[in-house]
Amino acid sequence: MLQPQAVIFDIGNVLTTWNPEAFYDREIGKARRQALFAAVDLHGMNEGLDAGAPFRETVYGFAGANPDWAAEIRLWHDRWIELATPLIDGSIRLQRALRAKGVPVFALSNASQHTFAASQAELPFLREFDRSYISGALGVMKPDPRIYEIVEEDCGLPPESLLFADDRADNITAAARRGWRTHQFESWQGWAARLVAEGLLTQEEAGL
Repeated sequence: MLQPQAVIFDIGNVLTTWNPEAFYDREIGKARRQALFAAVDLHGMNEGLDAGAPFRETVYGFAGANPDWAAEIRLWHDRWIELATPLIDGSIRLQRALRAKGVPVFALSNASQHTFAASQAELPFLREFDRSYISGALGVMKPDPRIYEIVEEDCGLPPESLLFADDRADNITAAARRGWRTHQFESWQGWAARLVAEGLLTQEEAGL
């Protein structure tokens, strides 16, 4: 089998940690965080962002509609970088090792185009993709088959030449149905081993 011609990274829980509950636990304590998330559908709000809704207006709108939690909800916007980190440094090293060897590296993420742009300003590795496919900008989200089709049409590479890492089984399954090679991400070390097995990196280059 030929080596993959491009490697595609999801962002949340592959390159950065996505665990808003942990951020709020640190900020307001676990009990208040549990009450907040029970009272306000913050994950639903974020899905709206991923679908293309404006960032500040959406978050501040939720804050205005839930005055008892307004200050806490606004943190989703005002401290976004802290909410969307820490980074998974091993995965970032893999991204850079691949590019250093001339392997095209793409991003495919359910994310707001606004939060992605804000994050790019603070996190240099997000500016280092050869191509970025962001659901909020495309108007379609994983695991809708259309978003994978958009990637194929834009990059011009056959599905079987694409290797995709994502932490969610439904996203991986949808990609595999199109013929993509897939890896369900659990740790950067497991992803590194897959890249070595595909012949894209040596063990040393992968940090193993």
